[in-house]
Amino acid sequence: MYRRKLDQTDIFLIIANLFPVFGVWFLGWNATEAFTVYAMETLIVGMMTILKMFVATLARGRDEWYNHETTTMKSGFFFIVFFTLHYGIFALVQTSIFSQTAGITQKGKGMTHFFFHWYEYITPEISYMLLAFLIGYIAKSFIPFLLSGDFRRQPMMLIMFQPYGRIFIQQFTVILGSMFLSLGLGKVFVLVFVLAKIVFENVIDFDKVLRVSTEEMKKKNSPQQ
Repeated sequence: MYRRKLDQTDIFLIIANLFPVFGVWFLGWNATEAFTVYAMETLIVGMMTILKMFVATLARGRDEWYNHETTTMKSGFFFIVFFTLHYGIFALVQTSIFSQTAGITQKGKGMTHFFFHWYEYITPEISYMLLAFLIGYIAKSFIPFLLSGDFRRQPMMLIMFQPYGRIFIQQFTVILGSMFLSLGLGKVFVLVFVLAKIVFENVIDFDKVLRVSTEEMKKKNSPQQ
């Protein structure tokens, strides 16, 4: 029911995911840097989601907010602020656990240093990998969002929760990967991790799951006739 068919835009993110693997296996890049990029991918996805909600806000202004069987109209900026705080805590926990377990946090810095100072950890190799992901998400997610007109009709609650399905999988595997890094097995695990990540992201139709959930919330909160 929730399997999805690949389309042409999927190739961009597949290449972006495989690019760090190629660098680690054939260009001598550090496996820790590859996992650092996958941790930073969480931030890229969040920024892309905020950008999509901002465009939808400019187009529509307000949208329906479902909460405890009640429906209210909220400004798009309300969705943006809610997502920033909620998703921000989500990303803070992931990046803090990862940076501590993988041992990449600079000495004398606190647990949350990586989250608030992620730009200090960017090396030339990391910048190449981040650029690949940025291009991939723009081509896969943002441009189709504009060209299809989804910014005018897609529920903001759907836009807001779109990143979570993929990020749950990513967070688990990135944190698990950080443990393998500490054992010196990062090169092997980065390959296993990326292949599993590609399969989950391209086989499971997370958007369909969210659409069904959004429709159920809408029906639940609609006035009884």
